[in-house]
Amino acid sequence: MKQLACLLLLSISFTLVKAQQLFVPNGSIIFEKKVNLQRLMENSAISERIKKYKTSLWELSFDNSKSLFQPVKKQEDEPEFSLFGFNDNSENELYTNYHQDKRVIKKRILGEDYLLTDTIPKMEWKIMHEMRNIAGYDCRKAVGVMNDSVYVVAFYTDDILLKGGPEGFSGLPGMILGLAIPRYFSTWFATKVTPYAEQSLAITPPGRGKKIVTEKEFNKLIEIYSRHDELLKQKPELVKKRFYGFTL
Repeated sequence: MKQLACLLLLSISFTLVKAQQLFVPNGSIIFEKKVNLQRLMENSAISERIKKYKTSLWELSFDNSKSLFQPVKKQEDEPEFSLFGFNDNSENELYTNYHQDKRVIKKRILGEDYLLTDTIPKMEWKIMHEMRNIAGYDCRKAVGVMNDSVYVVAFYTDDILLKGGPEGFSGLPGMILGLAIPRYFSTWFATKVTPYAEQSLAITPPGRGKKIVTEKEFNKLIEIYSRHDELLKQKPELVKKRFYGFTL
């Protein structure tokens, strides 16, 4: 009887150790973000004067309930490219608390840092059969739609427990390691995943920036941003999409 109990205990211990080895509760992921600028700006006068791709590295630090998405230090010789008043290589950050259904976006708008608080956007996903290996993890394809008509293609792994991803995308049964938005000619793919056996990172909301809390403060920010654009003055909902949208 004692031998049976010992064998059972050893079997349970082995299963727990194996599960800890298979599933990643804490860690960091490096993503390469690539934007085809020439396609994105093909109808503008500057499309032929800019380089084809804009590439940047972003780090997603995570534990079992929170994540922080922020840029890796940019190269000194890498010029900044500004689109709609947002600099791609700025100090922007995205903190997400999945248990509280809350996120804090630090975004540089017209040269000043702002802190915007929001709930986590929800997206309906359709899980497909296609598989792809990304950064050493087998990932399953999923397709979603944002803003009613913009298709998003994602690849997620259920080996990483947090149901998150780059740029704040989430809602799949695991971590998103690959993401593509064809309409915006943009992709995000993990190049390195570093698991941690224990939570060793302090994942906290960004603290430096002007907090936008009240509706009055937000309307004032919209007014500042759209001051010299008649179209945006008439469509404040478009400005809000730019503030809270996927592009960090």
